[in-house]
Amino acid sequence: MNTTSGHPMKKLIMRYFLCLTTIVASGQINKEVFEFEYENTVLNGVLNTPKNKIPKGLVLMVHGSGQTNSVAQEWHYDIRAQFVKSGYAVYMWDKMGCGKSGGAFDYNQSVQSSAQEAIAAIKALQQKQIPGAEEIGLWGISRGGWINPLIINQYDGIKFWVSVSGVDDKENFKYLLAENLRINGHPKDTVQLLVDELQEGVRLTHTGESYETYLAATKNIRKNDFLTRFNNGTSITEEGYYAYQKSFMKETLDKASGLVVYVKDFEKILANVDCPVLALFGEKDMNVDWTKTKTLYESTLGRNTALTIASFPDCNHNMFKCDTGGFYEIQDDKLPWDRCDGVIDTMANWLLEMEQTTNTPKMP
Repeated sequence: MNTTSGHPMKKLIMRYFLCLTTIVASGQINKEVFEFEYENTVLNGVLNTPKNKIPKGLVLMVHGSGQTNSVAQEWHYDIRAQFVKSGYAVYMWDKMGCGKSGGAFDYNQSVQSSAQEAIAAIKALQQKQIPGAEEIGLWGISRGGWINPLIINQYDGIKFWVSVSGVDDKENFKYLLAENLRINGHPKDTVQLLVDELQEGVRLTHTGESYETYLAATKNIRKNDFLTRFNNGTSITEEGYYAYQKSFMKETLDKASGLVVYVKDFEKILANVDCPVLALFGEKDMNVDWTKTKTLYESTLGRNTALTIASFPDCNHNMFKCDTGGFYEIQDDKLPWDRCDGVIDTMANWLLEMEQTTNTPKMP
C-alpha cells in the first residue's frame, strides 16, 4: 500500500517535543520504555500511563505504511495525550529496523504479519501485568485499517477500535495518483491516460509479461514528474522488475478494478468485528478514497456493532488542516501542522459515551 501516515516534519516534531516537556513537567503523564519480541526480534516502544491513577484500559497505537521513528519523534503525541487524559495507558512501538527496534525494515511485510506482531505486543504487556493491559483498545491509521480488524478477529476481548483514514480491501495507489494529478492541474484526459498506463503496467507485471513489454506500455507514466518525485527519482531496472514480478504474481488482483486485494474476505472480517468502532476521515484525503471506506464500514461494521463515523472538511490523510491534501503539500512543508478542529474532542467524547453505554446495566 502506497500511503504516507504519521510522518511529522521538523516543525511538527519540535511542537510535539515542547508539548511533551510541558505535560511531563506538570506531572500528568508517565513515560517509560517497553520492549517485546516478535519473530526473535526485540521491538522498542514507549508506554504512557496516567500519573497517580490506575488506567481503565490500554490503547495500542498501530502505524500506517512506511518506516517509523515514532518513539524518538513522539509521533501522534496529541492523540496519545488525550487517551491518557481520558484515563488510558497507551503503547506505541517502532517497526523492525526502525528507531531502536532490532531487525530489518520490510516495506512488504504483510498485514497478517503486522497483526500477529501487534498481538505479540498485547501478550507481552499482559504477561508483564502492565496496568490497563487486561482491557485492550486499538487505534490505527491508514494501513492500520487492515491490521486492526484482523487483530479483533484473531484475539478475543478487544474493547474498542478507533479507525483513522481507514481503507477498503484494495490497494489505493490508483486513487492517490489520480487525485494528486488532478489537484496539481493535469487535465482529465491526461489523468486518465496516466492512470490507464499505471493499471496496464500492473496487469502486465502480474500476468508475467516481459520487461520490454512493460516499458513499451508505460512510456508516459514512467516520465511523469509526480510519480518520479513520489518514488524519490528511482526507476525500475530490468533486474528489479523481474525480482518484484516473482512475488507480485502471487498476489490476488480484483478483476473489475485491476487492483491488488490486500485482505481476502475483508467484508466478512469487518462484519465479524464485535466491539464499538469510531471511524475518523479527512474529507481532503488524497491517499485513500474515504467515501468508499465509509460506505464499506456502514454496510459491514454498521450491521453488527456500534459504529460512529465523523468526517472533517479541509482535513488530510493524517488529520491535519490542509489546502489540498496532496503529496506536495506535505513534502514541501506547506502545512501549519495543526490538528483539524474537532478531531481530538470527537475522540474524547466518543470514549466517554462508549464507556457509559458499555457500563450501563441492562434491564432484565
